[in-house]
Amino acid sequence: MEHGEDVTRAWVLHPEIKSDADRRDPGPALEEAVALAAALPGLEVIGSEIVRLPRPQPGYLFGSGKIEELGERLKANEIELVLIDGPVTPVQQRNLEKAWKVKILDRTGLILEIFSDRARTREGVLQVEMAALSYQRTRLVRAWTHLERQRGGLGFVGGPGETQIEADRRAIDEQLVRLRRQLDKVVKTRELHRKARAKVPYPIVALVGYTNAGKSTLFNRLTGADVMAKDMLFATLDPTMRRVVLPDGPEVILSDTVGFISDLPTELVAAFRATLEEVLAADLIVHVRDISHAGTEEQARDVETILASLGVDDSRAQIEVWNKIDLLPETDHDAMIARAVRTPDVFAISAVTGEGLDTLLEAIAEKLQGVRHEAILVLPFSEGRKRAWLFQQDIVTEERQTEEGFELTVFWTPKQEAQYAAL
Repeated sequence: MEHGEDVTRAWVLHPEIKSDADRRDPGPALEEAVALAAALPGLEVIGSEIVRLPRPQPGYLFGSGKIEELGERLKANEIELVLIDGPVTPVQQRNLEKAWKVKILDRTGLILEIFSDRARTREGVLQVEMAALSYQRTRLVRAWTHLERQRGGLGFVGGPGETQIEADRRAIDEQLVRLRRQLDKVVKTRELHRKARAKVPYPIVALVGYTNAGKSTLFNRLTGADVMAKDMLFATLDPTMRRVVLPDGPEVILSDTVGFISDLPTELVAAFRATLEEVLAADLIVHVRDISHAGTEEQARDVETILASLGVDDSRAQIEVWNKIDLLPETDHDAMIARAVRTPDVFAISAVTGEGLDTLLEAIAEKLQGVRHEAILVLPFSEGRKRAWLFQQDIVTEERQTEEGFELTVFWTPKQEAQYAAL
């Protein structure tokens, strides 16, 4: 059988451990794993299956009978790459590769591959490189004999030379230090940009949501920007910001963030925190959900968990958007709209057809007005810099000069209040 030279035939396995099986239906998890694999260029997913396990085997993950059965299936389908949707230890990876004579990639490795293919900005590229190196460092095992050989010391220091595995670790650590320095410079530049934006009195609205929920499609619809919006996981990695004028409302900065995903590899959680910093600076968070997805409730819970871990609490203004209602059957579509109308701060829309967008935009404008509140400040004459900042923000509604200084009435957001306190 002939296959395209540049297409790798892949098989997706989702290991389902008994304790997991009691918790949630594995169907959506397998579906997500296949979608992840499909997001990687040059891969063709030939088949996928759920493999139920009483417990993971330390050496091979699966039992010997299951390894034989799967091996025959992989051989019959001429599979070159097996994607295992879950953690695989370096020893398990090496053993399975020998047994099946295929390349094995676990969930973390696959997500890293996708991220490296999608990252566009300098910061995104650096973060992916750092995450990939951290992942590689954990996978340096004595899988090959060259890692056990000792390199002789130069004789200046007593004791044995370092083993190859130690040398490889040290090389990775040195590279990580170099990348960290470069990333710090990029982050400082972004911090300067953020400070410059803070001087612009536009509220920030951040779109957040599970990957492939339709955030970038909505972002493009509202801004006319050309962000990569495709029906695939992680189409957008780097945060993008644009100015939008709301109908009969304020001008806002709309921010499209990286999509969330359940069980995000630990190497990536740390590396991609910076891309989610925009969420912490937002006046309003818009949580976009794919309401047509079978696992939409689990996805919503995952997003809420990640937001809480970032430090976003209930006091932050939020709106929930049920996107992709155009994909629902007519009866479900109408019922979903009725349910959204009854639920506070929930809006059913289609970013593709534009249905429900006018109502959503009105709600965003209303929320942002609600976020602002009035305060009276008394400033001595010596606080000229603070007074100038208030006028620069265009939030002073009234000013009265007193014997001691100025009494100003301001109409501001909690964010502007915090910025003022930090002056």
